[in-house]
Formats: sequence, C-alpha cells, structure tokens
Amino acid sequence: MRLVEQFNELERGLVDEWAELRFQLTVDDESRAERAAALLAPANPGRRGRVIHFESERRGPGIGPEAIRRLLERLDDEGSAGTLELRSVVKAPPEELRRKATLRAQWERRLTTVPSDWSDIYAEVRLDSTDYLERGALLLAPVNPVRFGGPAALRFRSAHHFGYGVSPEMAARCFERCDEEGITGDVEIIYVLSDTHPVGTQGPVWLLGGRTI
Repeated sequence: MRLVEQFNELERGLVDEWAELRFQLTVDDESRAERAAALLAPANPGRRGRVIHFESERRGPGIGPEAIRRLLERLDDEGSAGTLELRSVVKAPPEELRRKATLRAQWERRLTTVPSDWSDIYAEVRLDSTDYLERGALLLAPVNPVRFGGPAALRFRSAHHFGYGVSPEMAARCFERCDEEGITGDVEIIYVLSDTHPVGTQGPVWLLGGRTI
C-alpha cells in the first residue's frame, strides 16, 4: 500500500480534537532511507537506520496533516515503500480549544497569506468533532463541501472573480454561521493558483488521490 494511502487510513481512525500526531516510518529499502528523511525534512524527522520518526501538529510550529500528505506523496512518486505507523496521539487541552480563532477569522487570515492575484483556491476545514459534521456540512452547503481528508474534514473550492468555486465572501459568511452555533475547527488553504484564465471551462482541475477536484 502506498504511504499516502496508509496515512489516510490512519487519519480516518483518529480521535476527535487531537493536537499532535507522532509517526514512525520503516522504509523497506535502507538505501532509500536517507533520501526519505530528506524529503520529510519539513516535518523535522529523526532517523535511525530504516526507521524515521516525525510529527504533525494541528497548531503551533509543526506542519499539519495536509502538508504531511504531500510529503508522503513525493515519497510514493519516487518509489519509496515502507510501513507507516501512528505511535501516539496527543489530545488538545480544553482551554486550547476554547481560545482558538473563529472559523471566519481563520479563513480571512489565510486569505491574507496568498498572492493578491489568486484566482482559485482548494481549502479544507477540519472540524474539532465529528459531532459537528452533519450540522457543519449543512451550514456550509453554499460552498459545496466534500468529505475528504479525514473523519471530520470538509473540502471546497473558492474562485476569486469567476469560474468554479464559492466566492471568498460567501465562504466567510458560511463560516460565520458555524461560529454562531459554536462549531470549531481549523481552516487551511491546501492549493492556490494565480491568474488563471479558463477557456471553455469552469476553471482548472486538480488530481488528488486519484480523484479530480
């Protein structure tokens, strides 16, 4: 099984409200272990022989699960095989969940980090509990959310001026409705494209995990 598929399977079994994940990757071919550790450098890995340890954090200085997924996809593309294990899960303390920014505030803050000429965004909201999923999906219906990336994750597209995707202003209003009902989570922009000009189409198409989005 590909490494990214192993990661997806582990992620689906996670408890709600996790803060930090600690992984162990055992590379099948030790001659590839050094290269694998180099590709995982953003996750600050530790290596001993064929075994590589690294972490993912929802908040803080570490990298999030979507970034880990992209790193593992690069390993898969280079033909690195191995066994990925989840060694431990650290849950977020209640006080941390209470003081986190609202979904709307997170979305608007994320938008300030992308290029001013952005045209298309693929984004994810990871709800803090699967209990929020049904109601959250309903309140976010105008963004056309899709279940993908985790047990309480919803993904959507946003278009700046035209094309396929919700406007950033409508997405902000939908997040505000979730905030008003006490739904919490984390918003992340996964991919962004700038200055695209669709000709005879509704916009660009991404291929992710064998699916077109």
